[in-house]
Amino acid sequence: MAGKVKLPMGIEDFEEMRTMGYYYADKTGLIKTLLEHFGKVSLFTRPRRFGKTLNMSMLKHFFETGSDGTLFDGLEIARDQELCEEYMGKFPVIAVSLKNAASDTMDGAMELLRNIIGKEALRFSFLLESSSLTEMECRRYKALIQVDDNGIFTMKDQLLGDSLLFLSNCLYKHYGQKTIILIDEYDVPLDKAYHAGYYDAMVDFIRTLFGQALKTNSSLYFAVLTGCLRISKESIFTGLNNFNVYTVNDVQYNEYFGFSDMEVRRMLAFYGFMEKYETIREWYDGYRFGGLEIYCPWDVVSYCHALRMNPAQSPQNYWVNTSSNSIIKKFIDKSDATTREEIEHLINGGSIKKEILHELTYRDLDADISHLWSILYTTGYLTQCTKDEAGLTELTIPNREIQWVFLKQFREWFEKETRSDTQKLEAFCRAFEENDTDVIEKGFTSYLRKTIRIRDTNVRKEMKENFYHGILLGLFAGMAGWKVKSNAEAGEGYSDITVEVEEKDIGILIELKYAEHAEFDAGCTAALQQISDRNYEETLLDDGMQTIYKYGIACYKKRCKVVSGEACIK
Repeated sequence: MAGKVKLPMGIEDFEEMRTMGYYYADKTGLIKTLLEHFGKVSLFTRPRRFGKTLNMSMLKHFFETGSDGTLFDGLEIARDQELCEEYMGKFPVIAVSLKNAASDTMDGAMELLRNIIGKEALRFSFLLESSSLTEMECRRYKALIQVDDNGIFTMKDQLLGDSLLFLSNCLYKHYGQKTIILIDEYDVPLDKAYHAGYYDAMVDFIRTLFGQALKTNSSLYFAVLTGCLRISKESIFTGLNNFNVYTVNDVQYNEYFGFSDMEVRRMLAFYGFMEKYETIREWYDGYRFGGLEIYCPWDVVSYCHALRMNPAQSPQNYWVNTSSNSIIKKFIDKSDATTREEIEHLINGGSIKKEILHELTYRDLDADISHLWSILYTTGYLTQCTKDEAGLTELTIPNREIQWVFLKQFREWFEKETRSDTQKLEAFCRAFEENDTDVIEKGFTSYLRKTIRIRDTNVRKEMKENFYHGILLGLFAGMAGWKVKSNAEAGEGYSDITVEVEEKDIGILIELKYAEHAEFDAGCTAALQQISDRNYEETLLDDGMQTIYKYGIACYKKRCKVVSGEACIK
């Protein structure tokens, strides 16, 4: 049975999910909860890849006129026959997703919005034959779906701004039933506009589009919007009556976005991967929505898909492929020494307490670095542990995957910083050619102070050594004329780092050790002894190197000691 049920990799259309044999974690309880806690306009803010689009598609297929209910056979909502009889297939539905309305220019964004809304309007071409519409309304509808010779929608900006209101009015007149409006990823155009420099113009347009459709629309039954941030300071939603916002902080609806622990267990049991439960929990769990522990569904499905292809597959970072992670880069770029220390504490499994502002917007990002904590929380890079009486939220990195994202961005920042002072970096590297251990030790310590400290507990010693190994390799990466090898076969083993400076016939051997309890001398001695015992210099001598320098480097937290062994001169 499990072999015939496909994993829904990137499937966001509910009809496709239900008709093409994909595994589905039943979220149809959202429909009943939405109706029981009725709001004229409801906004759900969740991080990306937590099932918002699939849920919006599910709502569309449930409520839209003509739905016969077959897609919902066997699901939770189908058990409530009275509710289904009253609401299923009874409403005209306008459903648009703004996730692709991202352009480098305002003109480009407006063209994309015309395309999105124009295509949705085309679904209702029967309006052209409707006896309920006036001749003028038919002409306006034609203008809404008019395209040029290249298939580009040509509606004017004013008509575009009125489009959702106008369409809902027409559908109400045709069906005699008020309209449901679904707007997915409403804040994507604002996010792109902020980064591209036309934010104010986009805010003005979105305010017009939403204000007309959601605030002064007598044809509206209810509306649901999804996004990452709550945009309210720009007055996009000002004046809306019965407007409900449900964030990651709220208990309501917390089980409908993302996978619960029980849902993950069911999926793993279904596909025979229960032995991977602890690994998946460590890598992809850890989010807390309204106190409920939640997994990122995109990651769980992606890893299960990888396991079906290769049962020995190690967990991967799938989040990084679906997001630019630019918010972390911006945060690290702007951070001072105190903030970087806080990030280091988070990466090492700790928590920090911060004030979370739920109504921050893109305009506020650069106003104060403290605002970025709120954005990281809202977008899923941090999650909540507790909230104290003073209103401060205890934040932590949710799982191994997001920890990896922070580490990656921090390393990129570190490399950028070290390369900004090329004279200092070159002097540090040249010291290895000159056997100057004082310069090497001072230089490496200086660089270690700029990077993060690896956690001193719960990490194997070899992993700690690999951390310092990676930093040193990154520092060597830009040296012209150096042939650098990592863990290359040498003598009777594998040397940590081997360098050949061919123009000078100089070979360099480096062995790194993690100095437990700051026992630097013992670490350096062990490193040099390993170089000697395993005859690492043989390979360099065979390659024609005339002088070979050997270095034992012991590291502990953000300190190091460097000792040089006896040089080998051919």
